[in-house]
Amino acid sequence: MAIAIRYFSKFGHSAQMANIVAQVTGAVPETVAQPLSEPVDTLYLGSGVMLGKINGEMVKFIKTLSPEKVKRVVCFGSCAIIKSPVPQMRALLEAQGIKVDERSFTCKGSMGPLHAGHPNEQDLENLRKFIEKVK
Repeated sequence: MAIAIRYFSKFGHSAQMANIVAQVTGAVPETVAQPLSEPVDTLYLGSGVMLGKINGEMVKFIKTLSPEKVKRVVCFGSCAIIKSPVPQMRALLEAQGIKVDERSFTCKGSMGPLHAGHPNEQDLENLRKFIEKVK
């Protein structure tokens, strides 16, 4: 089964999370600057939010995807103010005709003093358990 991990990480939170996904799946985490070179069965896609939106680089990456390239996407991310980046990612992916797993993972991400220290060790352990269930 072909697996890929892509993420956008401005402050390092999504990178931390992508590394946990990599530990569980054995896939190599790469930023969204690296396009998919081959079709994958599962794409783990991670993002945070800034000013209420996912980054434009994530949007551009998602627009390069198709159901022929990606059979399923599992979304993960962190945020400080809004509930989750996943609905934005899901809407873009589904507009491309890509199946998005109903299950997703979101935890707090620090923004200055707000939620300082997140994602923390417990958040990352919760992510590990989540990925073990959905892989």
